[in-house]
Formats: sequence, C-alpha cells, structure tokens
Amino acid sequence: MRLALLALLVPLLSACTVESQDQLARAAAKSTVNRVVLARYPELPLEPAINCVIDNASSEQLLSLAADSVTGPTESSAEVVTAILRRPTTVQCLGAATLAGLGG
Repeated sequence: MRLALLALLVPLLSACTVESQDQLARAAAKSTVNRVVLARYPELPLEPAINCVIDNASSEQLLSLAADSVTGPTESSAEVVTAILRRPTTVQCLGAATLAGLGG
C-alpha cells in the first residue's frame, strides 16, 4: 500500500517545480510528524518539534513521512521521527526553539 501511495505521489510531485515539490512534501510530512509527536512525545512543544523534525529530515525521510500522511502514521513513521529527533542538529534546534519560547 505504501509503495502504491509513493507511486501516486511521485508523478504529482514531478509535475511541479523543485521548490513546489519541496513545499508539498514538507506540508504532507508535517501532518504525519504532528500525529507522531502528539502520540509519542507529548512533553515536547508541538510546533517547534514539528518544525525541527521537518527541517532536519532528509529528502527520502520527507517523502516517506509525506506518503504516510494519506494513510496515517505507522510504526515506520514513528521510527523515522525518532531517528530525526535523536540527531544532534535536531536536539539543538529544539533547545533553541524552547529558549526562544521562554523569551531567552
């Protein structure tokens, strides 16, 4: 099923400019990341966590998460989000976003 969704997503994205493709994939991936963060990491500030995960995801990870936005998050989606959250750059992003949210 996931391959079928990717097969549908790729032609749609190929009709767009590179910038539009990136924006579409990021928007779709945000939906999946939102649901994963709410379910698995309720202690994290939601918007900063979503943005940090999206900003630190690879193109392949973004497409995978975008495909899951149609059917809903899977265990694989959760693993991808967890792997991204564990990256030092994502941890730094979350720390900076949290400090900014505190006014510091």
